[in-house]
Amino acid sequence: MDTATFDFGPQTGIVARLAADTPDARLGDPTPCPDYTVGVLLGHLTGLAFAFHDVARKIQGPATGTPPGDTVPVLPADWRQALPRALAELAEAWRDPAAWTGMTRAGGIDLPGAVAAAVAADELVVHGWDLARATGLPYVPDPAALDAAHAFLKAAEKDRGEGVFGPVVPVPGTAPLLDRAIGLSGRNPSWSPPREP
Repeated sequence: MDTATFDFGPQTGIVARLAADTPDARLGDPTPCPDYTVGVLLGHLTGLAFAFHDVARKIQGPATGTPPGDTVPVLPADWRQALPRALAELAEAWRDPAAWTGMTRAGGIDLPGAVAAAVAADELVVHGWDLARATGLPYVPDPAALDAAHAFLKAAEKDRGEGVFGPVVPVPGTAPLLDRAIGLSGRNPSWSPPREP
């Protein structure tokens, strides 16, 4: 997969703002991401931000060697400081052209740097949408990150049935690119939180 380089800063900034605007009272609420509450999702975002910093720097260790799903994400007590810091460090790490070349490791899998960047874009765009939908906050992803995420998800479409993606949710080709990416991720773009009884 050939991915053009782009700046992660706009998308990490969007996710950081969503997190900052998430009230503590919403941490137990459901999200479109199966089995994840808002708090677990924020824990996942914190962990993946640290991990994809190390992926960019080609640092091998627990953050890059642990397969997804092996552990349940834990929301650190200092997440309101840790998450924006980790997101900013992720963006800075991917500004190094060397991050996009050669091989690296993510989730225990060796892969080219440009593919790892596409995975990071997918995580940030889709989980940003998850968080926004769960909390009712507005969400407009960075266009460059969205393009990369959609291209990655489209390329991964043929591999359904394996890995972490659920079945594709059909979305019209005329739908906005974000909706098409969300459908490819196995989510329904019209998802909304369950109503209180």
